[in-house]
Amino acid sequence: MAERLLEVNDLATYFFTADGVVKAVDGVSYHVDERETIAIVGESGSGKSVSALSVMRLVASPPGRVVHGEIKFEGNDLLKLSDSEMRNIRGNEIAMVFQEPMTSLNPVLTIGYQLTEALQLHLDMSRKEANDRAANLLEMVGIPDSARRLKDYPHQFSGGMRQRVMIALAVSCNPRLIIADEPTTALDVTIQAQVLEVMKDLANEFGTAIVIITHNLGVVARYAERVIVMYAGRIIESGTAAEVYHDPHHPYTLGLLKSVPRLDEDRPDKLEAIEGLPPLVVDLPDACAFAPRCPYVIDKCHEKMPELLEIKPAHWARCIRSAELGDLAKGE
Repeated sequence: MAERLLEVNDLATYFFTADGVVKAVDGVSYHVDERETIAIVGESGSGKSVSALSVMRLVASPPGRVVHGEIKFEGNDLLKLSDSEMRNIRGNEIAMVFQEPMTSLNPVLTIGYQLTEALQLHLDMSRKEANDRAANLLEMVGIPDSARRLKDYPHQFSGGMRQRVMIALAVSCNPRLIIADEPTTALDVTIQAQVLEVMKDLANEFGTAIVIITHNLGVVARYAERVIVMYAGRIIESGTAAEVYHDPHHPYTLGLLKSVPRLDEDRPDKLEAIEGLPPLVVDLPDACAFAPRCPYVIDKCHEKMPELLEIKPAHWARCIRSAELGDLAKGE
């Protein structure tokens, strides 16, 4: 049985603004096992990226703050570590691939300098050892003529190549966990597949666990073993990828799946959309946040926030009608 690598318990990260308290992450709990790949899925504003930044302790303060909860990595609560202890874990034990590499890579430093800095800091390598390792990393992520490209700057790489550099940075110190925050957002479809394949191959080679944060359900189907669906700062469904795809138990998950074309079904006249917009997570009422957009809403949905209940083994959903959702969907 795989050992528990990361355990997030009742995590709440709020932003204190002039307009009120933004509950970006509100009572989120999940875990990641060794060598496991999980996906956190949701629309913009669902809290998935803030949950990742909370794990890395990179939430801007002010206005953001982790209000309560635990983030245990290999049994140690990251929220209780000193800044210097956390810096030793960042990039070394836990690495992150950010959404937009052009804003993550320093434009005035060469790629080689940015790769070798972490190697010298965390692995105590000499400059030559770090340069050799950096060139090897670029080759591993599919960048040709790697020794020469170490002297180039970020603007001299294409978007896909920059994202490959970010992956090389992430795996450079052989971390136990990689958090990839929308790693393919700005890339075209063919490059997306290449980048994800590179990430998965490297994870398999180094035995690294991955958390993929995405809104792309195709990514989830191919790469993730378990799926966590977030909405308005909370987890509203979680389970194995097969379970969530073939038997969703929350109307929001069902809506996401219906909005994506499938090759194994007849082509519909048009894709279905989820009506309305995600809520502003400022002083949300104590009720189901998806109720205003839900096609199966009933009066009871507006009374209180549903609990996250286990519908079947290892499959959880936060909906008072989850048990009957399959029949409701078939009756449409």
